Amino acid sequence: MPSTDARARLQALKGLLEREEASTQEELREQLEKLDFEVTQSTVSRDLRRIGAIKMTDNEGVTTYRLPLEHPATAPLIDSLGDLVRTIEHNGAMIVVQTTPGSASLVARHIDGLRSDDVLGTIAGDDTIFVAPSSLKKLDALVKRLEASFYSPAR
Repeated sequence: MPSTDARARLQALKGLLEREEASTQEELREQLEKLDFEVTQSTVSRDLRRIGAIKMTDNEGVTTYRLPLEHPATAPLIDSLGDLVRTIEHNGAMIVVQTTPGSASLVARHIDGLRSDDVLGTIAGDDTIFVAPSSLKKLDALVKRLEASFYSPAR
C-alpha cells in the first residue's frame, strides 16, 4: 500500500533533489511513486515550497529543481541578491520584479521572508515576480523598501 506519511515523503523528496536532476514536478511525482508514495503534482508543488526548493538553470540552460544550499560553489558569483534583480517597477496596482533567468524563486523567497504587512504575496516564474501590495496608497513606499532590501546605498 502506498505511503501517505508527509514527513517521510518530504525526506524522500529532499533525497531525490540531492541525488538527481528533475526538470519538472511531474518527473518528481513519478520518482516519488516509484518509492511507493502516493502523490499528485499539486502535492509535489506544495512539498517543494515546504522544503525551500528552487528552480535553477544549469550551464546548458536546463532548468532543474534544487535545494538552495546544494550549490555553495555558486555563491561567490554574486555579491548580493541585488545582482540577480534587473528591474523593480509598478503600474499603480502591482509590482513587477524582473530577475536574471532562473532567479525569480530565490528573489521571491527573500521578499516573502521580509514578512512585510505591505505585501499580500508573491508569484514567481523563471525571471519575473508579481508582488501583490496590501495597500495601493503605500505602493511607492513598498517599491522603495524592496529596492533598499536588494541594493546597497553605494549603488
